[in-house]
Amino acid sequence: MFGLFGKTDPKAKLEKQYKKLLEESHRLSHSNRAEADKLAAKAEEVLNEIKKLEENG
Repeated sequence: MFGLFGKTDPKAKLEKQYKKLLEESHRLSHSNRAEADKLAAKAEEVLNEIKKLEENG
């Protein structure tokens, strides 16, 4: 109960962001390919940040 408002794990936060970007990219890929590619690139950057956290932590 008390953990509801505590700090979130930075890795978990990035993973959530990564998943959201990929889902949005997939949704847009059917109508706006250029924007979908931009979101996919952002997702790739977030994935790289996750990998850095795993290597350092």
